[in-house]
Amino acid sequence: MTVGGRALGIAESYTDRERSTVAGAVVRTDRALDGLEFSSISVGGTDSTERLISLWERLDREDVRYVLVAGVAPAWFNVVDLPRLAETVDRPVVAVSFEESEGLEPALREAFSGDALDERLDVYERLPERRRVDLNGETVYVRGAGIDADEADEVVRTFTPEGGRPEPLRVARLAARAADAFRHTDGL
Repeated sequence: MTVGGRALGIAESYTDRERSTVAGAVVRTDRALDGLEFSSISVGGTDSTERLISLWERLDREDVRYVLVAGVAPAWFNVVDLPRLAETVDRPVVAVSFEESEGLEPALREAFSGDALDERLDVYERLPERRRVDLNGETVYVRGAGIDADEADEVVRTFTPEGGRPEPLRVARLAARAADAFRHTDGL
């Protein structure tokens, strides 16, 4: 991967029951922040994929080579359709999660029923397989869409110079938390 390559990291923060603040941070491989964009998604909804596509379109950055997403079920199971996201933005998408899990299906079945459950399970079942990746002495779990497993692992490692969180996701998480706190502190 070339120095100066860019990835868009997408992470969320939510403190209310209706909307989750989403930040997109463009970060270069040399760790320089090179752009920010914000959106929101509904907590417990099904609009995450559309809202992430909209964030990408507003960002309007053809120089971004990869999209990294923190997890696949932000805002209380608003499951991201990774293959659809990758196809629409025409970039490889790599989802990174930070906790071991047996999968989302049992939690989805506990939280939803009927059409709401079916819609989420349909998206969840289309997701690429999740793999364990050792990263600087820590473990992350990676899914890639529009990218093979070896390249997805390389992208995660390249954008993680230290610790266990890729820099685009670390910066996006900080930005989402700050924007969410601002939104609630100032009553916006």
